[in-house]
Order: sequence, then structure tokens, then C-alpha cells
Amino acid sequence: MSLPNHFELLATNGTARTGRLTTPHGVVHTPAFMPVGTAGAMKGMHWREVRDAGADIVLGNTYHLMLRPGAERIAALGGLQTFTGWNGPMLTDSGGFQVMSLSDLRKVSEKAVTFRSHIDGAKVELSPERSIEVQRLLGADIAMQMDECVRLPAERADIERAMLLSLRWAERSKRAFETAPDGYMLFGIVQGGDIPEMRHISARGLVEIGFHGYAIGGLAVGEPQAVMLSMIEETAPALPVDRPRYLMGVGTPEDLMEAVARGIDMFDCVLPTRNGRHGMAFTRFGQINLRNARHADDPRPLDEESKWPSARDYSRAYLHHLVRSGETLGAMLLSEINVAYYQHLMRGMREAIASGTFETFQKQTRAGWARGDIDPR
Repeated sequence: MSLPNHFELLATNGTARTGRLTTPHGVVHTPAFMPVGTAGAMKGMHWREVRDAGADIVLGNTYHLMLRPGAERIAALGGLQTFTGWNGPMLTDSGGFQVMSLSDLRKVSEKAVTFRSHIDGAKVELSPERSIEVQRLLGADIAMQMDECVRLPAERADIERAMLLSLRWAERSKRAFETAPDGYMLFGIVQGGDIPEMRHISARGLVEIGFHGYAIGGLAVGEPQAVMLSMIEETAPALPVDRPRYLMGVGTPEDLMEAVARGIDMFDCVLPTRNGRHGMAFTRFGQINLRNARHADDPRPLDEESKWPSARDYSRAYLHHLVRSGETLGAMLLSEINVAYYQHLMRGMREAIASGTFETFQKQTRAGWARGDIDPR
């Protein structure tokens, strides 16, 4: 059964696509990268910086928010957008991945996943119905179905079991979402590990159920990039052309560009802020380690051509000093520089697809990364 479509495909260039997704809290231009505000906050950044950097939409995490401060409390305070002050489009994941990755003591059954909270050890049950209830209480513009993600490499039997369970949970998630107001969306999640046959079965099953959009899950969980890209190539053509496609938990700038070339519309990853907290900057020169001694006496900015002020206004020597001194400001500046670069990259891809020059854009961008950083002083 189909659902109303809120996605408009504006242009294609080869397999790459650009479009517009309309949500209750605003428009998302695709391809889009969603910075991750796991617990209702962007680590090291103010929401206005996230918006100024060019992000249309951000991601919140059901698992963390349901445990603290609690979905019911957030709902009573006006929902996640009001609670955080972001006031823009938000997507929430189902919480399933965090249960699998953070909870040592967990039990997966047909009904639900039972686990111990990593905060206080309390026993918690997360079912497809409860996951949707939490996401609706949070007020997410886009909710995700409950699924089970298997880390790769894995045995075929484990991959098949989790994929089929995720399909059954997808049906339950959709039924639980039926009372959501118009305009809010639910995405299904394709599972199947690194086995093409399983990916095809999952994609067909989800399309038959019918969702507002479709995600590709269970990748960037330990497999080589080549495997990830081959699974995208297997899966994307099986998904409806007129619905958004979301690759979950990915990734590096190179991953994003390769996936866009294969027809992906949406992404999320903690990499920009996580790497920023560890002294790493993403730039048109590639990734730069500000901890390196070569920057200690360099008065030049990180990138004098960047449109983001922090990449132009602070010397490499100062950024190096902040990072080596463990100053919070260093992590803050590099996090915002990284988020801004990711948004710059996505904007460049959107414009190139619209103008029919995506292949040229890819070559020029890769050439910049390959040349590497400017010569040291």
C-alpha cells in the first residue's frame, strides 16, 4: 500500500539525483547530509552554526532520548524541535542499532528487543510499536522503522534471520504509524548484509508494504568500501524512483560522493564532529591533522578560499595550539569547519547534478583531495 509522496525529483545526471523533500518543519534539498545530534545536541556546536553551515535537516537518536530525558517529557515540553531550539526538519532513527551496539545484555525476540540501559542498568523493552510511539512523541518529521542490524562479516543464516525479522517489524512499524498527522513520514530500512539476494528480498518486501522513503541499513558496519558500494548498486535500482533513498551511517566525503553517484539522496554520520574533537579537519585538500607539528608556526588559515569564517579567520598555528592544549575551542572550531565542509560538498553536488556536470565535479573534487594539503612553511 502506497503512502502520500512528499519528495520531488528535480534533476538527474547519470544515476545521481537532486530533489526536494517537504517536511512539516521545512524543506530538505537533496542530496542532503544530516549532522548527528544524538541526544538532542550537536557536540561542540550551537544549532545556529549548524543552520548557518547549510544543514536543512539533522538527526536525533531514539535510544538515547527515550532513556534520557525521556520521550514523554520531551513531548510535554513541546517536542524535540521546541525542546532543542533547532526548529527545523529532524529525522530520528529507531534505536535498534544502538541497542545492538551499546547493550551487552540484550535479548531479541519476535516481539521486541529487551536490554539493559547503559545509563543505570534498568531493564527496557523496545518493540516496533514503542519505537514509533517514542519517535511520534519526539515529533520527528521522519521516523524510521524498527529493524535489526547485523555487523559484518556475519553468517548467511544470521543475515537472513535479521532481514526477515526486520521485514516483519516493518509491517508492525507502519501499522503503528497510521495515526501520525499528514506530512510526517516513515521510512523503511533495507537489510540483507553483504548478500545481494537478501538485499533484493528486503527491498521488494518493503516496497510492497509501502513507505514514504527507503533507507539502506546494515552498511558501514565493518565491511570494505567496495562491498558497501556494491550493495548500494544492488539495492538502489530496486527502490522507487520517486521516493527518497537514505544511506544510514555514512560516511567520509569520498563515501558520500560515490553513493550520490549511485542514486542516494540522504546521509548521516558522526564523522564531522567526532573527527573535529580529535583534531582532524575535512577540507578541499582532503583530511588535515591539526595535531601535526608542521602547523605549529604556520600563520596561514586552514583554507583561505573557504566560505566558512572559522576556516579563514584562524591560523593553523592557533588551531594546532588549541588542539594540542586540549582546549574545548579547538574541538568546537574544527567541528563547525567539518560540518560546513560537508554541507559545501553536498551543495556542490546538487548544483553539479542540476547543471549536468556531476562527472566533472567528481573529477575536480577528487583531484583536490589527491593533491593534498598546501606545502608546509
